[in-house]
Amino acid sequence: MSTAQRVGRIKPSPSTAAAQRVRELKAQGREILDLTVGEPDFDTPGHVKDAAIEAIRQGATKYTPVNGTPQLRAAIADRLRRRHGLDYPGDRIAVGGGGKQIIFLALMATLDAGDEVVIPAPYWVSYPDMVLANDGTPVIVPCPEADGFKLTPDRLASALTDRTRWVVLNSPGNPTGAVYTADELRALAEVLLAHPHVHVLTDEIYDEIFYGTGRVHSLAAVEPRLADRVFYTNGVSKTYAMTGWRIGYGAGNAELIGAINTLQSQISSCPSSISQAAATAALSGDQGFVHDTVTVYQARRDTVVKLINDIPGMFCTPPDGGFYAFVNCSGLLGTRTPSGQEIRNDEDVAAHLLESRSVAVIHGAAYGSPGYFRISFATSNDVLTAACEAMARARAELS
Repeated sequence: MSTAQRVGRIKPSPSTAAAQRVRELKAQGREILDLTVGEPDFDTPGHVKDAAIEAIRQGATKYTPVNGTPQLRAAIADRLRRRHGLDYPGDRIAVGGGGKQIIFLALMATLDAGDEVVIPAPYWVSYPDMVLANDGTPVIVPCPEADGFKLTPDRLASALTDRTRWVVLNSPGNPTGAVYTADELRALAEVLLAHPHVHVLTDEIYDEIFYGTGRVHSLAAVEPRLADRVFYTNGVSKTYAMTGWRIGYGAGNAELIGAINTLQSQISSCPSSISQAAATAALSGDQGFVHDTVTVYQARRDTVVKLINDIPGMFCTPPDGGFYAFVNCSGLLGTRTPSGQEIRNDEDVAAHLLESRSVAVIHGAAYGSPGYFRISFATSNDVLTAACEAMARARAELS
């Protein structure tokens, strides 16, 4: 059977492929220092698991409304109100099987052939392929490290055309941990206000994992005049260590939410009822877990940044959020391995680290930014320290 053209336009997720490669090597008996994993290494909080068990005992195992249970949507609305001062009634909230599905459905609901989506790079690996799968055209805007890996007003203005449908803003960002300040968002908003046909998809899945003061700002809250053009997306995966529970959500204008719900009704009917009960408990219950884990992540970040920056030819800007570090390895390009192979690009760097020292990272070109690689510090200090020491030894082998 031949496949549809949309399948040929996209590629498997590089992060998923890297994780699979690690699993294969481990199955062969290799001990791998795995820094590819994009999920917390903590267990889901006990009260969240208890809520899921209680839901099963109470028989909450049936279909729910397409856009989620009223209890979960109320918990989401309350969080948005408390955190950002945003008021979204239940009919303006959509719930899906993870933040990834919500973003995909939003693009599916709005893109036609030739529509453009502006994606700042470095970007999460799935954004361009999601656009391509839904007949759109990704417009990649490089955002250099000198600008904090963030989109500037001038670059945004240059990227917008009559065909622009969406701009994607991910803050804190994957893979860089970059966080937009309120002033930076206001400056972008001034550009967007002059282009009323352009909507903004804000991916805020890491918003609780923040190392600054106060909290991460959201575009719709910073510039209320854009509120009806912003589609806010988030989920419980990263904040509450619930990646396998698969619950994400979005909030936006009623027309878009209605279109997403229509698609959802034909794709999966509804998210898991048990996972929704767990997510309700996560959002509305005790938040001590969040504070405790962020404290751990920040200590790990500080350790990793120091160790990386002590390695000649590597440099890492400290991330302001998330649990990734984006390492500049351009200083290694042009060197040679002990076998004489030239290190031509970041993919060669990642291959050298894996083959010579069993350290698994994801090369930067996968995120639209050659010359870098991404590591996750959502793992133990022992693994992080051993991996950084191994990277230093791998670097010393290059000439």
